[in-house]
Amino acid sequence: MALTYKDAGVDIDAGEALVDRIKPLAKSTMRPEVLGGIGGFAALCRIPKGYREPVLVSGTDGVGTKLKTALAAGRHDTIGIDLVAMCVNDVLVTGAEPLFFLDYFATGALDVATAASVIAGIAEGCRQAGCALVGGETAELPGLYQGHDYDLAGFSVGVVEADQIRPTRDLAAGDIVIGLPSSGLHSNGHSLARKVVLETLALPLDARPAVFGGTSVADELLRPTIIYAEAFRALKALPWKAAAHITGGGLVDNPPRIFGDAADLAVELDPTTWTVPPIMQLVASAGVEPGEMARTFNLGLGMIIVVPPAAADATVAALAGSRARMVGRIAARAGGEPSRMI
Repeated sequence: MALTYKDAGVDIDAGEALVDRIKPLAKSTMRPEVLGGIGGFAALCRIPKGYREPVLVSGTDGVGTKLKTALAAGRHDTIGIDLVAMCVNDVLVTGAEPLFFLDYFATGALDVATAASVIAGIAEGCRQAGCALVGGETAELPGLYQGHDYDLAGFSVGVVEADQIRPTRDLAAGDIVIGLPSSGLHSNGHSLARKVVLETLALPLDARPAVFGGTSVADELLRPTIIYAEAFRALKALPWKAAAHITGGGLVDNPPRIFGDAADLAVELDPTTWTVPPIMQLVASAGVEPGEMARTFNLGLGMIIVVPPAAADATVAALAGSRARMVGRIAARAGGEPSRMI
């Protein structure tokens, strides 16, 4: 009997069935600038009308070991939201409007139901971000991944007017830092969180520690990353100067990225102005040092935005729906780290 691709572990029919499942999901995210639909070799998208000097902005990311929790819990419906969030939030901080998104889904053996659930989450993330899911790639790699294990990568493209790119060059001591709460871990620090919660504390995924107030370990580890697109749309009419998406590197390494090559400014954050999420309280209670917590997790701030002092109150009011609050200020750097708690 002749050998087939399926004998080698790749099911072409399953791949085609997945494409059929994906098409209506992608259609639900379409923008008027997108030309064509799912199924071509590449995606086409016009620049939206009204831009005088448009600049394209791109971002790519994954979701890390949060995937291991999704696989262990058998819950795949929100991990796609995380994928979009990690890419789109990086694009948003430049002042860009997200235009479109592509995904890469790689697995050892394609399970159509699982993949469709993941991509449904990606489509939901695109709807939240206001961008179109224009395509992607599904790779069945039985020699690389085990069984139905899978990995994800995402790619986001946005557009910004050249004279509206952030950060601006007028950051100054005295500027106010506005914080937008995170929903929890988002998609960073999961290797440490999983080691502490699942190994050191030996809690099963269905455990419900008192600090969680009724939710389970799986609920907290899989809580989706917030997509901050709506907040940035509200900033359009406000004179904001810079923003930092708090991802890997936490509150130590991310805030200073707004300064570029400038070495004379620091971000001062007041930790009494926001609440640390329960999952991070639990991790800290197991003996993780405060410094390690701050450079690993967002500690409850998923995004920070810098505004001039005169615009601080108006910015907080405009972002009330995102539960914004003043969490610090820009200060002259006096030989310390360019991001510090006060």
